[in-house]
Amino acid sequence: MTFYPNLLRPLLATAAVISLGACSAEPDMDKADMEPVAQTDGEAAAIAAALDAGDFMDLTLGAKIVGPQGPEVTGTLDTAEGSFADIRSYVACPDGMDPCDPKTAPEGTIFTYVHVVYPGEDNDPDSGSGDGNDSSDIERASAFKMLRPAHGFTGVVGYSKGEALAAVGAKADVVVTCKDGALIWSVEAGGGGDQWEQAEPLTFYWQSTLPPAGPAPAYAIDANYTEAKGSGPYPAAKEGVPNACIKSG
Repeated sequence: MTFYPNLLRPLLATAAVISLGACSAEPDMDKADMEPVAQTDGEAAAIAAALDAGDFMDLTLGAKIVGPQGPEVTGTLDTAEGSFADIRSYVACPDGMDPCDPKTAPEGTIFTYVHVVYPGEDNDPDSGSGDGNDSSDIERASAFKMLRPAHGFTGVVGYSKGEALAAVGAKADVVVTCKDGALIWSVEAGGGGDQWEQAEPLTFYWQSTLPPAGPAPAYAIDANYTEAKGSGPYPAAKEGVPNACIKSG
C-alpha cells in the first residue's frame, strides 16, 4: 500500500478549514464545491488514503484502564540530544464501563487510546520532561505518529479539533494516514497561520479491539525536522484480529 503524504496537505487544506470551523465559508455553499478535487491519479490516491478524522470532543468515554503506573502513563519523546516533547497517554473503555478491566471486559469491547502531546514541555515537573527539558524550543512540530502497526485498529481515529484551532489557527491541516499498518497524524498550517510549536498540547486518539499489553516504544513526534521517539500504551498483535490500516486479500 502506497500513500502520498506530501500531496495531502494542499489538497485537503480546504476540507481542514471546513472541519475546524473557518468563518469564511458561505453558509449556502454546496458541499461538493468544497471537496478537494484530484488533478492526477497520484492525487486521487492521496485523497483516498486519508482517513476520516473525528473530533476528540465528540467522544464520550468510560473509565480508564489502571495499570502499574496508574490510569495515565507519562513520558517523553526523545533523541540522543534531549527531550522534544512530553506525552501523556491513557486507554479508556466505552461510556458506562467502570471499572475498565481488560480481564473482565466483554468480547467486542472497543478500547480508545488517547495521547496528549506537548512539544517541548508542558511546564509541569511532575509529568514528562517538564522543567528537565533540554532541547531547543520547538518552532515547528509537523507530525505525531506510530512506529509500529496499530494492532486491532477499527478505523476510528481523530484528534482535538479545538486544540488544533488554538495551536495552529483556522488554516490548520491535520491529515491522518496509514503507513505500514501504523497511523500518522500530519499537522500543518495549511495556507498560512501559526505552526504547532512549543508547549501547545494536541490530543490524538485511535480505537482498537485489543487492550494494551503495556507501554512500548511505539510513538514519535517530528519536531524541528527531527524524529523523537518514546513509549506509550500499545496493544500486542493477536492472530486473526484485523487492522483497518492493512487491506486484507
